[in-house]
Amino acid sequence: MKLLLAVDGSDCSLRAVDHLIELVAQWRTPPQIHLLHVHPPIPLGRVQAHIGKETLAAHYREEGEAVLATAQQRLAAAGLAYTPHLHVGLPAEVIVHQAELLAVDQVVIGSHGRTALAGVLLGSVVQKLAQLLKTPLLLVK
Repeated sequence: MKLLLAVDGSDCSLRAVDHLIELVAQWRTPPQIHLLHVHPPIPLGRVQAHIGKETLAAHYREEGEAVLATAQQRLAAAGLAYTPHLHVGLPAEVIVHQAELLAVDQVVIGSHGRTALAGVLLGSVVQKLAQLLKTPLLLVK
């Protein structure tokens, strides 16, 4: 079984990690886990005039690695192998694209993340996933 575990560093996403670890402990064969963090893009506009592409890429990488760190530690402590993925883009769209690209059997995600206000203004990532995903979605509160 292939799983896509999307995290954003929020408490809720870490509960999704813990729930997945508990769930997998009951399975005979451990799944193939793809651990994903999607960094929302910084509006470029005039930013490009002051910050180079390399600096921006380093920023995305450093923040993404920091977000993945706790989830990676928990998965490793449970003896679970995983493949980390860092992407920049609109979270729901990237998650759907990666789920299709990796041909996963299920997507696991926390029911709400760090950007509650953005979720109200732009429509929640979870609502978009429920509409766009073709694979099963496991939401963890």
